[in-house]
Amino acid sequence: VQLVESGGGMVQPGGSLRLSCAASGFTFNNYAMFWVRQAPGKGLEWVSMINSGDGGGANYADSVQGRFTVSRNNAKNTVYLQMNSLKPEDTALYYCARGGSRGGYDYRGQGTQVTVSS
Repeated sequence: VQLVESGGGMVQPGGSLRLSCAASGFTFNNYAMFWVRQAPGKGLEWVSMINSGDGGGANYADSVQGRFTVSRNNAKNTVYLQMNSLKPEDTALYYCARGGSRGGYDYRGQGTQVTVSS
């Protein structure tokens, strides 16, 4: 299983970024996918989850609801996180992760840094 995130960077408050996560080594279509993040000095925080298959159904943390949108392209084995109206508190290392068979996730990528600052 390999998960490789990209698309992070530095952006001003109110700006947007789109993160991508390229997956390989498993049948991507069969798994739910997660985005989680870790802010400096804090623990991991769940951000979003998208269901397996056509991705019908997604969930978001209250802190990002209405600002972030998760999507997937099964033909490209890629999951995305569109982040709009970014805030300084969104600054974190963002990871994508594969859904586990017992809930939660079982594999995680190396992460991509998002910094929101003026």
